[in-house]
Amino acid sequence: MKLTAVKSKAGVFSPTLFADYLELTKPGITLLVLASMGIGFLLGSGSGIDLILLLHAVIGTVMIAGGTAAHNQYIERDLDKLMLRTSKRPLPGSRISAAHALVFSLTLIFGGLLYLIMTVNMIAGIISAITAISYLAIYTPMKRVNFSNVIIGAVPGALPPVGGWAAATGNISEPGVWLLFAIVFLWQIPHVVSIAWLCNEDYTRAGFKMLPKGDTNGIKSAWVSLACLIALIPVTLLLYTMNYNGLPFLIGSLIAGAAFLWYGIVFLRDRSKVNGKKLMFASIFYLPVVWIIILADIFI
Repeated sequence: MKLTAVKSKAGVFSPTLFADYLELTKPGITLLVLASMGIGFLLGSGSGIDLILLLHAVIGTVMIAGGTAAHNQYIERDLDKLMLRTSKRPLPGSRISAAHALVFSLTLIFGGLLYLIMTVNMIAGIISAITAISYLAIYTPMKRVNFSNVIIGAVPGALPPVGGWAAATGNISEPGVWLLFAIVFLWQIPHVVSIAWLCNEDYTRAGFKMLPKGDTNGIKSAWVSLACLIALIPVTLLLYTMNYNGLPFLIGSLIAGAAFLWYGIVFLRDRSKVNGKKLMFASIFYLPVVWIIILADIFI
């Protein structure tokens, strides 16, 4: 049975208020950020994994990622009202006030940054600060300017494994960390483009420019996606040739990359909603599969 928000005599809301604040943090995206950070931490740690340090990194990352997601919704609260897919979020639905969302988001962001600096290291804190600032101050406003926002947004989206590596090692100078960055960066572009292709009317209603200008038949979007999918293959190959991962990773990642690439080719040949949805689902599966393969390669 669905819970409804009921105010008690003490003025305290029922558990649905907690659910609304949780929704502000975009838990699905926050979980993906956390997984990417964890992969960076584990791969950077090598054979010596500091579990206490990992716990601190997890806590700080969850706070910053959740706070960033909440602040993004605060910034775009009026635009979210215009889109079907976001109109029922807590802010456009008036279930949480803008002032409360602002305090909540900033508390999480600055609290998380302070926590990382104090319990992990300064480099991890700086990477997280760059992630939040570039997402909120550059990517978010650029969404209403032109398609370049998708490439710009892929940068903060790809920084969590860098933050994880920094948390484990205190540096980001090794090539392996930037190969992880490249995997997430190249994955994110076809992921976002496929969603934009499916939800273009909704995005256009809010003034978001998530597809190339004038790309009514989707050919530019398809080629951009395909270029990233092709580039993913040598990037994952480098993780093996540079001895960051073993043969199981190489085989598994190449299979996953080939499947992802195939759906990109299918979308290029026929830019239908059906094929756009196939590419989107392929992107949803690809990154978790690669992370699971890396985990298996580390621990088996």
